[in-house]
Amino acid sequence: MPANAARLVAAHLLEAVLERGRSLEDGLDHAPAADGRDKAAGHRIAAAVLRRLGSLDAALEPWLRRDPPAPAKRALRIGAAELLLLGTPPHAAVSAAVSVVPRPLAGVVNAVLRRVAEAGPAALDGLDAERLDTPAWLWAAWHAAHGARVRAIARAHREEAPLDLSLRPGAEAPPGGEALGNGSWRFPAGTRMTELPGFAEGAFWAQDQAAALPAALLAARPGERVAELCAAPGGKTAQLAAAGAQVVAVEREARRIPRLRENLARLRLEAEVVQADAAQWAPGVLFDAVLLDAPCTATGTVRRHPDVPHLKRPKDVPALAQQQRALLENAARLVRPGGRVVFATCSLQKEEGEDHLGALPPGLVAEETRRTTPDMGMDGFFMARLRRAAP
Repeated sequence: MPANAARLVAAHLLEAVLERGRSLEDGLDHAPAADGRDKAAGHRIAAAVLRRLGSLDAALEPWLRRDPPAPAKRALRIGAAELLLLGTPPHAAVSAAVSVVPRPLAGVVNAVLRRVAEAGPAALDGLDAERLDTPAWLWAAWHAAHGARVRAIARAHREEAPLDLSLRPGAEAPPGGEALGNGSWRFPAGTRMTELPGFAEGAFWAQDQAAALPAALLAARPGERVAELCAAPGGKTAQLAAAGAQVVAVEREARRIPRLRENLARLRLEAEVVQADAAQWAPGVLFDAVLLDAPCTATGTVRRHPDVPHLKRPKDVPALAQQQRALLENAARLVRPGGRVVFATCSLQKEEGEDHLGALPPGLVAEETRRTTPDMGMDGFFMARLRRAAP
């Protein structure tokens, strides 16, 4: 039987994330040759597996005598996701999964998935899905940080995030969206932004509702000189420029700068783009305001990036928190007395958010903080507006 192209892509992506520690995006860039439709289908299947990995493994366990070889495990997870989560007809789901394993493994994959098909979605009944689908270290950290809301947060991670757009001033929202009340518009999950009316004309850009809040908290005014640190891919840069600020966008990674420039060009917005390490950048001038959306574990973006819980490790948190402190210290040096700094991370970890308030750089005073979580219908962010005290 010829291998099914979409399931080959899905198997490749699962191998990339779970066995090689690479992101879904990187895995998709190196996926087996397939047309766009098969790549999209393979990504959808792999994402479903990653969202519900613990539950799927629990549903498969009664039919397995021993841990199967890696190719069979990938095929079983793919087949189970299609049977129990995605509504694929049983015959198609089983045969497609069998097609991507070596012949000696086809029998066990076929037999186990037929049993799962007979059980149907009821195979997931009675499972503690929130706990099973969340790595234990993340559950413990989120429970410590957010209390009983950890279960609602984990439940929100089951669902694919919608597409949120920010509009360029004066632009009309594409049809079919829902106004969120803060300048953001929401479209159903799976909406292709590039196919919406107004994309080529630069009427909008993709930005989660929560990701739009740090720039709103900064409240840049026309003519203000604003530095944005760690700027790519440019959503917040666009917000600041659209508000009339004179923006300097600083980005360390050279490979990310072309996308930043392309986004600004499409949106017909202007900003000075500088390649530099934002923790050491010293332009010799002070800014009215600085926006720092710092690199982090990105655990607040699991709805959009279901590979994150499977790629991050406990040791990543303190290492990134240290990097964030260095960036915040330089941000404090860049802002004039009386000026504002907004610090933000798209993380659910306290060490990357609230804990920074206990060790602010000298001269910075917290004025306002905000925390969003996925059970609120948006990405998980921490943000704080800080003021540099006058001498």
